[in-house]
Amino acid sequence: MVAELFADLGVARDDFTLDFELQIGAGEVVALLGPNGAGKSTALRALAGLLRLTSGQISIAGRVVADPTSGVHLAPYERSIGVVFQDYLLFPHLTVLDNVAFGPLAQGCERSEARRRAAVWLARVGITDLANAKPRSVSGGQAQRVALARALATDPRVLLLDEPLAALDAKTHLLVRAELRRHLGDFPGATLLVTHDPIDATVLADRLVVIEQGRAVQQGLPHEVARRPRTDYVARLVGLNLLAGRGQGHRVLLPTGGSVELAESAFGDLYVAFRPAAVSIFVHRPDGSPRNLWSGRIATIEPHGEGVRVEIAGAPDRRSSVLAEITPAAVAELELVPGSEVWAAVKASDIEVYSGD
Repeated sequence: MVAELFADLGVARDDFTLDFELQIGAGEVVALLGPNGAGKSTALRALAGLLRLTSGQISIAGRVVADPTSGVHLAPYERSIGVVFQDYLLFPHLTVLDNVAFGPLAQGCERSEARRRAAVWLARVGITDLANAKPRSVSGGQAQRVALARALATDPRVLLLDEPLAALDAKTHLLVRAELRRHLGDFPGATLLVTHDPIDATVLADRLVVIEQGRAVQQGLPHEVARRPRTDYVARLVGLNLLAGRGQGHRVLLPTGGSVELAESAFGDLYVAFRPAAVSIFVHRPDGSPRNLWSGRIATIEPHGEGVRVEIAGAPDRRSSVLAEITPAAVAELELVPGSEVWAAVKASDIEVYSGD
């Protein structure tokens, strides 16, 4: 796939450095995920032209729009990009129609043509009846549609979405996400979706790029990333426990002294992953000999869907913790509270192992 957007993003700010490459093909949607402070917003602002690169280069459809070595730094309106910000940033003094017409006007269109294009886009996103309304009188879902129409009315080559669903209530979130997926499917350019929500990323994106501390730590198809996480952040994001160590046959030795028993032999640098639901909790050491049995202390107990997530610190080694998922009834029956000493057991057959290379 030929990259519609190519970016070698280098930004140094105070004690933070962003440094990773990003390529997005025409018609492709890439989701950029990462914890708070990972550099997601910095990356988006650099791509949009709101922040200068200190190293690297950005090109859109083969045209260099930023290159600090040669002094190139095109303004946002010169980059053929559309941006939907988290808070939408609609012009409060303009009508919905004129908000959407603003981009074509800035490109040099006559007012009548700009308004005609805006009307077409309002029809596409299903809010023609709001043409004469002011932003303060529309709902969050409607404002999101206005912002998307405004971004697309300039026929950009690249669309940047900054947490576009974060400001919506739960019901509106689901409806607007479905609509957004349809519009992104019709968009011929490259789309970058910045989000903290793994479900939004999985539903909307063709590919995921995960960054931590300004670096790309994992990327791939959503199901690949979800199945084989490579950092604690990604593992917790997709709801898995993750440990890293060195395989020596049917055992993986962890760096701090613990170990994990495997159903099949494996060697070399490895990751082991298992679901919280696969972790059983006991208040007394259980009879028999489970392949993986670790002692620990309950750090947190939190509701999770219809169940309860329990974090057990010190299992399987003193520097690690694992998540278990049990029923509220089990919490009550076992009289679990933060600080309780417990045993955590995991069957070797419930553990997936894969290479750390």
